[in-house]
Amino acid sequence: MASSKDLTNGKPIKLILGFGVPLLFGFLFQQFYNAADTAIVGRFLGGNALGSVGCTGSINFLIIGFVMGICNGFAIPVAQAYGAGDFKQLRKYVTNSLWLCIIFAAVITAITLIFCSDILTIMNTQPNFFDRAYTYIFTIFAGIPGYFLYNMTAGILRSLGDSKTPVSWLVTASIINIILDIVFIVCFDMDVFGAALATVIAQFVSGFGCLERICRGYAILKPEKDEWRFSPSHIGRLCTMGLPMGLQYSITAIGSVVLQTAVNGLGETYVTAITAANKLSMFMCCPFDAMGSTMATYAGQNVGAKKWERLNQGIGACTLLGLVYSVFAFAVLFLAGDHLAMIFLDEESRFMLPLVKQYLTTLSAFYFPLALVNIVRFFIQGMGFSPTATFAGVMEMAARAGVAYMVNIYGFAAACFSSPAAWILADLFLIPAYFVCRKRLIKKYSSADTQNISHEEQEA
Repeated sequence: MASSKDLTNGKPIKLILGFGVPLLFGFLFQQFYNAADTAIVGRFLGGNALGSVGCTGSINFLIIGFVMGICNGFAIPVAQAYGAGDFKQLRKYVTNSLWLCIIFAAVITAITLIFCSDILTIMNTQPNFFDRAYTYIFTIFAGIPGYFLYNMTAGILRSLGDSKTPVSWLVTASIINIILDIVFIVCFDMDVFGAALATVIAQFVSGFGCLERICRGYAILKPEKDEWRFSPSHIGRLCTMGLPMGLQYSITAIGSVVLQTAVNGLGETYVTAITAANKLSMFMCCPFDAMGSTMATYAGQNVGAKKWERLNQGIGACTLLGLVYSVFAFAVLFLAGDHLAMIFLDEESRFMLPLVKQYLTTLSAFYFPLALVNIVRFFIQGMGFSPTATFAGVMEMAARAGVAYMVNIYGFAAACFSSPAAWILADLFLIPAYFVCRKRLIKKYSSADTQNISHEEQEA
């Protein structure tokens, strides 16, 4: 059988690093091939094309984030079944995840393609951006099945402790994406459509690569005939975990859409500057994404194994890692953020660098609250409390919507504080929620164990 990792035994910080570092490389490469679009678009097509792609970022996150959230949620019961050693239930969750992903992919793709133009209109997209923005995001939405394929298969692999296979295929996909970017944009003059098409193709490649690994590398995942059946109980459990996580991403993104609408009203210069800054910030935030995904698997496996003492140990170790990295990331962006942003800008856009520097410095000063959002929220989800964690998304949405109103009054300076405000408000809910969820979980399982012992004694 292919390599998997048991996170229920051993020192938490060592396990977190061993599992999380490959994930980090995966997130970096995912951002790498996304940023390749942006860099090549900005360098070869100019600031208008970069702004056109950038102004679709929030709606892209709204939809693709929902896809990622659903698939991450589907992986939680898989991780818990693996931690409990119940492989039959594990396979039933995997097959029913497949059916659900097929259904969701068809529905979401159809809806987004039909209403794509209307969404951009509602978002107050600048007229000089509109045509290119529509072409780009329409192509991305057409590739939604590829996003489902990769996130579902990668989630299953990570649930079994295999964080390396998704990374290896993302590396392959990133190389393909960059090559296709150059071919489509530079050689074939396909403009932003070429950038979007390259991303979609790369996403399908990574998805099929992970699927092949599942089919050939893991004997415990090979379903029996009866395990292919559509199971209402398993579907219900998967939706209970997946839909709240998908909604969490989307609720958070709704605040981003409201904010993007306000920022669009500031004009092309500000939209382009924020686009370049956000692309760089996404790279720097990859470790936080890796920490979150690691904590979801760590919590899921340890809850399945009923090792309660390891929950606090794991979240404490990862929080320390988050603090150390937050300080490092702030130092890098404060000292060199504007220079690094030139990766995404052409020489004619250099005058925007003071805006980029202001945005990045403000954002990175609050990276530790972001680390806590990812660590605690995903940990709560891994424990099986996805609906509870979803409320943090509501807090983020409220914060960003509030800041969007302030943008209309204070302009760009207010926009710089949108994400920090969202992270802090989410933490005010998540941190106490973790301790409440942990207490409820231990009480629930302790009560169930007592009932089982009593039942066995009566039978004896």
